[in-house]
Amino acid sequence: MNIENQDPLIPDQIRTLLENWSLAVRNKDLDAIMAAYHPDVVAFDAIIELQFKGRDAYSKHWAHCLNLCPGEMLFEQRDLVVQGAGNVAFAHWLNHCGATDANGVIQGAWMRGSAGYLRTPDGWKIVHEHFSAPFDMASGKALFDLQP
Repeated sequence: MNIENQDPLIPDQIRTLLENWSLAVRNKDLDAIMAAYHPDVVAFDAIIELQFKGRDAYSKHWAHCLNLCPGEMLFEQRDLVVQGAGNVAFAHWLNHCGATDANGVIQGAWMRGSAGYLRTPDGWKIVHEHFSAPFDMASGKALFDLQP
């Protein structure tokens, strides 16, 4: 699917933002992670709360998540699709995330990710983000063993 009048530069610009953001996550650099977000971001993360409103609230959540992962971080995207025109863009992807456990083994799962972006004077910023895991309706359990 292509947006009519899509700016051909936007996909590369958003990919660069995602690459830098992912590197910041792997490096556990909270300031660099949060630099990608708009002050008024609304985020639907896969854990803990129903939603996070604003960069300050989401920053506290990110800090909590990073503290849950004492070892090396796994955080990478695949099957990224980006569309955009003018000052807005959106993307969706599969996100492989996790961390090294106490035995030094990386434990991770595939999640679904999507985001909306706004072009600001400071560059592209994430204004909406959504991470989720598919789940089994009968048991109510998340399906963390699915593979792309």
